[in-house]
Amino acid sequence: MIAAEAGLGPLALLDYASVLIFALTGALVASRAQLDVVGFAFLACLTALGGGTMRDLLLDRTVLWIGDPTYLGVACAAALLVFFTAHLLESRYRAILWLDAAALSVAVAAGAGIALEAGASWPVILVMGVMTGSLGGLMRDVVANEVPLLLKQGEPYATCALGGAGALLAAHATGMTPAGAALICALITFVLRGGTLAFGWQIPIYKGRPPRN
Repeated sequence: MIAAEAGLGPLALLDYASVLIFALTGALVASRAQLDVVGFAFLACLTALGGGTMRDLLLDRTVLWIGDPTYLGVACAAALLVFFTAHLLESRYRAILWLDAAALSVAVAAGAGIALEAGASWPVILVMGVMTGSLGGLMRDVVANEVPLLLKQGEPYATCALGGAGALLAAHATGMTPAGAALICALITFVLRGGTLAFGWQIPIYKGRPPRN
C-alpha cells in the first residue's frame, strides 16, 4: 500500500482541516437529533472520515486514521466541543450548511490533490475529489434520517465539488504544483458552494414530461 502523507505537508493539512470541519457538521446534526455524547462522536467521525477512508482504500493508500489516529482525536474533540456549545447557535441548520461548504472545499482539494500526487488519471482525480468531499456528508445525513444535501432538489452540491476538482486539473496543467493546485481547488469549490447558499445559484434539473399517447 501507498503510505499516508508523512508529516504536515499542504495536502495533509487540508485533510486535517476537512476532518475538523466535517466533524463539526456531524456533531451539529447529532445535536439536532438530541443524541448522547457517544452519538455525537460517532456522527462526527463518520462524517469526517467517511470520504477520506473510501478514497484511501480505492487509491491503495494506508487509510488516513489508521496510519495516523490523530484524525480520530480531532473528530472526537470537535464532537465534544459541539456537545457543550451547540445550544449557543441561533440556527444550527444554517451553521451546518456553511460549515459543510467549508468542509467540502478542503475535502475536495485534499482528495483530488492526493489522487494527483499518486499519479492517477484525470477521470480518477475528478472522482476522488467529488467522493472525498461528498461521501462523509452523505453518510451523516442518511444515518441521521435527513434528506442528504447531495440529493436535495436544486442543490448543485456534487456539481460544486466537480467544478473544484476540475479547477485543480486546470491549475495543474498550467504548471502549478499539486499543493498549489489544491489551494485553487479549495477556493473555487467554496465560491461555487457559497454562491448556492448566499445567492441561490442553481443548474437545470430534470423535469418529467407527460407520456405520449
